[in-house]
Amino acid sequence: MALTGIEIFKLLPKTNCKECGFPTCLAFAMALASGKAELEACPYVSEEAKEKLAEAAAPPIRPVKIGMKEEVKTIGGETVMFRHEKTFYNPTLIAGLLTTAMPDAEVDAKIDTFNKLQFERIGLNLRPEMLAIKDADGDAGKFTALVKKVMEKSDAALMLISDNPEVLKAGAEVAKERRPVLYAATPDNADNMGALAKELDLPLVAKANNYDTLAELTTKLTDMGLKDLLLDSEARTLKAAFQDQIVFRRAALVPKFRPFGFPTVAFPCEMTNDPMMEALYAATFIAKYSGIVVLSDLTPHAIFPLLLERLNIYTDPQKPMIVTPGIYPLNNPDENSPIAVTTNFALTYFIVSGEIEGSKVPTWLLIKDTEGLSVMTAWAAGKFSGDDVGMFVKKCGITEKAKNRTLIIPGYAAAISGDLEEELPDWKILIGPREASHIPAFLRSL
Repeated sequence: MALTGIEIFKLLPKTNCKECGFPTCLAFAMALASGKAELEACPYVSEEAKEKLAEAAAPPIRPVKIGMKEEVKTIGGETVMFRHEKTFYNPTLIAGLLTTAMPDAEVDAKIDTFNKLQFERIGLNLRPEMLAIKDADGDAGKFTALVKKVMEKSDAALMLISDNPEVLKAGAEVAKERRPVLYAATPDNADNMGALAKELDLPLVAKANNYDTLAELTTKLTDMGLKDLLLDSEARTLKAAFQDQIVFRRAALVPKFRPFGFPTVAFPCEMTNDPMMEALYAATFIAKYSGIVVLSDLTPHAIFPLLLERLNIYTDPQKPMIVTPGIYPLNNPDENSPIAVTTNFALTYFIVSGEIEGSKVPTWLLIKDTEGLSVMTAWAAGKFSGDDVGMFVKKCGITEKAKNRTLIIPGYAAAISGDLEEELPDWKILIGPREASHIPAFLRSL
């Protein structure tokens, strides 16, 4: 049973050093008990106390680490039912499916597509991270060869799928360095699959077709010493699988039911033959609450909106989404192209940059750090003043890229033009339109 805030407080050093970010040790203890703080934030807690506090400090849904070639991804570890209550931390992994029944040419094409599915947005690289490799005929040689090919030709995280423990072991030994997920332990093969996962120290999916059986299965596996488990309810209709995702999350968070305190995996690829419906099912499970979703195919027109959905869901709702400050060349500008400036609030950037791109006018767009505030809010807060914007223009490097000395400022920030002229005496300051939709006509008129 989790410890209370007072019980945790008794184990803390009681220095009230504030280095954890809380004013007192008692406040930190209360936050720790409610899952709003991490034990590592306390620099003075003893090793003995760490052991006693492990249960209280651990998130109710166990975080599970899965390796890619050069990085490690984490699923699970969530502490709230709804994103607005705090935030969601570890994004759903999006996986494509490969099977040993596929021709080599098809496998190569799918791996190539996986490698190319990378999209840059607000300074982030959005992409699917995983390939699920399924044994279709019980041939360990073919399965191992497919695993080796994926390892050699991609940096993907892996899920290895087989009903045969020997086949699964052969593939897992090849891919062990990436810590693949093993699929799956059932009530019938739990002893063999559990022993394999324990021997290789790999995450294991527990699969059963009802709640009681699944709880018994995860309890048996944890009693064997396994900690990194995933859940699959075997539901293959949208309604049933969606319900199961909610039941698992609520059971883990509210009564803290330990047998369901693990991330989940969903298989939209087994729920429909319609690619569009499959993408919609995947969107449902990204929102609520799968740790991994497996798709039959990774096509750009289906994956890109899923990546955007995931990006929006797994950002802190209490912090504005921001764009990296800097210089953004739009429509291949040259040294004589106009220069515009705005804030790093992501919505502002996307709207303004979209209108500039639509105008076809080559433009340098300067993005100033305003801590994610929009133009009017940043101006009112003193984060988009004439002095600050002028200093940013001087230091950002635009003078090395462009000879033009005309700066376009947002219409809603017209009040800063006087101070900006004093800060940039060699520049001509133009007040742009208030509405983004008027930007194309304004640029064409210059």
